[in-house]
Amino acid sequence: MAEALARHTMVKASAAGWAVVMSRHPELAREPIIDGWARADRPLIVRRPACSDAAGMIPLGLPLPPSHGKRRIALALAPADIIASAAPPTLADAAAAAPAHWQETIGLLLQLLPETRTFGSLAWQHLTGLPYLSDSSDLDLLWPLSPARHAGTLPSDIGRIAKQAPMRLDGEIVGRAGGVQWRELIGADEDEVLVKGPAGVISTTRAAFLSGNLS
Repeated sequence: MAEALARHTMVKASAAGWAVVMSRHPELAREPIIDGWARADRPLIVRRPACSDAAGMIPLGLPLPPSHGKRRIALALAPADIIASAAPPTLADAAAAAPAHWQETIGLLLQLLPETRTFGSLAWQHLTGLPYLSDSSDLDLLWPLSPARHAGTLPSDIGRIAKQAPMRLDGEIVGRAGGVQWRELIGADEDEVLVKGPAGVISTTRAAFLSGNLS
């Protein structure tokens, strides 16, 4: 299960698993929003593993809304305690939770790549109903890499939209080996880029990543 879950995957924890987490981290159990997270059927997000994570556990994150300090809490669950998993929401599905002045940019992004997904403040507001978005929020996105379509021009196309956007566009173009921050992919084909995968980071060239040949 741990290898099968890509970064940014949204998961639901079992009641038993969540009870273990709360007993392991009593300081979190004292926070009502955290203690009640699983009971409210809210997800966690798969993150990159840290050195302190135990082998065989699935590394997870729980980002709190600004009203609760905008903390990013690192947790880990055993594979057996994951009862559901899903890709992050599509930008199209989450768009209704976005402010009105974001809608034109979201429309352009969806025209560019309808399969675009979101994983940051917009995604969490959409998934939980809690107020994550603020005037300074970024729009965090995942663009699936499809070399057969327009992978070579995708970074520059995103860049053109970003120049006119009222918010900062952040996120990764995602291939089979992992994701690369989209701004790193604007440059010469031989430029080195960092690919963030489920088990760590590897380096390759821009051309090799956009070709889709990494696995």
